[in-house]
Amino acid sequence: MQAYSIHWSETHRWPSTLRRSGRVPDLPSNEQWPIVPADFPSGGSVSQQQVPFMKTVSLLFLSNIFMTFAWYGHLRDLRQKPVWVAILVSWGIAFFEYCFQVPANRIGYGTLSLSQLKIIQEVITMVVFVGFVHFYMKKSLTLDFLWASICILGAVYFIFRKTIAI
Repeated sequence: MQAYSIHWSETHRWPSTLRRSGRVPDLPSNEQWPIVPADFPSGGSVSQQQVPFMKTVSLLFLSNIFMTFAWYGHLRDLRQKPVWVAILVSWGIAFFEYCFQVPANRIGYGTLSLSQLKIIQEVITMVVFVGFVHFYMKKSLTLDFLWASICILGAVYFIFRKTIAI
């Protein structure tokens, strides 16, 4: 069982009407909701273990933006150009993708396993791709995007389940 601590805040008390209704536990007046894990960083601080993860995710987001444009941007903007022009433009964009992707993987590897790096990249790819489809390509989003995302979240569970206490 995980240890929890309750932090004081004058502005986040249970409303007395909820306490009286019995829908929430009666907390002493000097405690606040939400109850957070005791090891949760307080005061906005980030642990040293979280820094490589956050850097990795941030760089992978940037990388995936470039990757998505390199792979699919030519379908809107270069349809009338010869294929060799689209290839050269895509390669030029892909260079910048690699400028973010290679450092992301080097920073993340060790904190994360290779499988975890890959599945994080796939989640980020789906998020970036959905935005790209809707905002750049001006296409409608369908429920298929939701179903695909749920499948990817299942993959996240299986890759991370040994490191997450549920």
